[in-house]
Amino acid sequence: MTKVRIIDVAAHAGVSKSTISQYLNGRFGHMSPQTKEKIRSAIADLNYVPNPIARSLKSDKTKTIGVIVRDITGFNTGRILRGIDDFCKENGYNVLIYNTDFNEEIEKRSLLTLKQLRVDGIIITATGKNTDLINEYHQSGFPIVQFQLEYAQSPTNIVLSDYQRAAQQATEYLIGLGHKRIAFMTQPLETELSRSQRYQGYIAALQKHAITIDKQLIQYWDRDQGFHQYPLALINSQFPPTALFTQHLAITTELLKLLNHAHIDIPKTVSIIGFDEIPMVEMFKVPITVIKQDSYNIGVASAKTLLAILTGDRKETQKVIVPCTLIERNSCSNIN
Repeated sequence: MTKVRIIDVAAHAGVSKSTISQYLNGRFGHMSPQTKEKIRSAIADLNYVPNPIARSLKSDKTKTIGVIVRDITGFNTGRILRGIDDFCKENGYNVLIYNTDFNEEIEKRSLLTLKQLRVDGIIITATGKNTDLINEYHQSGFPIVQFQLEYAQSPTNIVLSDYQRAAQQATEYLIGLGHKRIAFMTQPLETELSRSQRYQGYIAALQKHAITIDKQLIQYWDRDQGFHQYPLALINSQFPPTALFTQHLAITTELLKLLNHAHIDIPKTVSIIGFDEIPMVEMFKVPITVIKQDSYNIGVASAKTLLAILTGDRKETQKVIVPCTLIERNSCSNIN
């Protein structure tokens, strides 16, 4: 099947190629109704579809943004992507999504490929391993917005949850129920600022209520090894925690599996509060209290920030903070 070109439409309509180009770009203010109708009919007769890539080479705009995420199947990630896509559609932009599976090389290729595809800008939740490339894009003036995770060496536009305030609120909620030995279960703190912000919120709550900070209650988890220390050993220790505060959905779900397998009574034996909402939590025997991030609005704010850069409405680098919400359920009990 022969591809229909713009010159074919011009010949069919009996007008110049430049007139067709003006019509396709919406510049027909001085065009007669008869000419517009001839062009419209020619496009319909020939089933002509404009080539957006060719047009973007002339306008230097593709009306397309790239989004790079670490796990496209993640519960929060899905809501963030929906927020990004909804806002972009409302404003006439298309979205290309790349998934990295936490792999820094895939992330690097995604960044390079999207730039080669001439996207107008990129929204990314980064691994922290391609900071130099992200900074290079940012310093060259290429629009880029990060979200969810913050790294000290990468001062770009960024959208984050209010991690420190939310962690302090959750810890104070447990303290209000009478808990003083509260375990803080987290990924390693050194690699990413958002984790340390949650830790600072936890520590601030303890200090505010004059509760001694016990380093034995700081427990670590990572994707490769799982828990560095077996949680049941902590629960069965001489001075066990009465509450567990997990900092990631994956930590919460792995912990719940272990506790369920060991027939640990929640919240009678130990109370639990998690950071991040849990899918289908209403189906649990004991629904879990959580700090819920406003994932959809994180997506909207990320897209809004990027489009403001593209339209010139935002010149200065900005950090956007989105509030979290404490959702009280049945996994925390009063021990007063």
